[in-house]
Amino acid sequence: MSTTFQLDTSTSRATPTPQPRKRLTVPSIRGRKRDGVTKEPLVMLTAYTARQAQLLDAHCDMLLVGDSLGQVIYGLPSTLAVTLDMMIAHGAAVVRGSYHSLVVVDMPFGSYEASKEQAFESASRIMAETGCAAVKLEGGQAMAETIEFLNSRGIPVMAHVGLTPQAVNVLGGYAARGRSQEEHAKIISDGEAVQTAGAFAVVIEGVIEPIAIALTKAIEIPTIGIGASAQCDGQVLVTEDMLGMFERVPRFVKRYEDIATLIEKTVETYASEVRDRSFPTEAQTYQPKK
Repeated sequence: MSTTFQLDTSTSRATPTPQPRKRLTVPSIRGRKRDGVTKEPLVMLTAYTARQAQLLDAHCDMLLVGDSLGQVIYGLPSTLAVTLDMMIAHGAAVVRGSYHSLVVVDMPFGSYEASKEQAFESASRIMAETGCAAVKLEGGQAMAETIEFLNSRGIPVMAHVGLTPQAVNVLGGYAARGRSQEEHAKIISDGEAVQTAGAFAVVIEGVIEPIAIALTKAIEIPTIGIGASAQCDGQVLVTEDMLGMFERVPRFVKRYEDIATLIEKTVETYASEVRDRSFPTEAQTYQPKK
């Protein structure tokens, strides 16, 4: 039995409730790909809060506390201003709100690039203060030594190649990667390098589809696609994007719902009822006992 936290609707407080399912582990995720094949693709979504984690948990294999929270939660123009403290606060909330999915927390820009020792200091703090199972960092061959250093010291790493948002200023934008033969070769080499370094999985973001397919076939660890290919070993999306919380979403996102419109219409109804004093009714107020 493992434990999650359910919200007590009468108090809005989280209380621990035992659940019958065990949390997935890094070896179980890695083991889903056997002999180069993943029969059941891995499902991954982003989560930033305990309640969001509760709603996603039963349906996902992994929950990613992505540095995309910079834009989604804080309204920042990019992920570059996200801090380690932000990631730890939201990571801990997601761990508390889940019991089944493996929770991976992004390492934010500036928290790991300077040296492998800096990376260990940041990653060990994330692991200790959130209770997550793994960290994710961007970069291929350039980060291989760091991945090996972390992995050898008990910190599982999910890698991230292709379009790497933390390097947006170097890349010159968010355009798909791999259109040149040189870039194609680099993405394949990056994927092979992070596997050799000990990464248990790798996110492939924003690449030309044949590259995603080729890399998935070339390496033994699971590939998680986002703007890549259905032939990857799994998929990840920003939850708010696929739910339709924003007017504009990347091309690779399928909007499964239009939650923003539902919220807006619901708030419009609430505001109307407040203004015409039809809310609250007797059912939502406390009356003297008879």
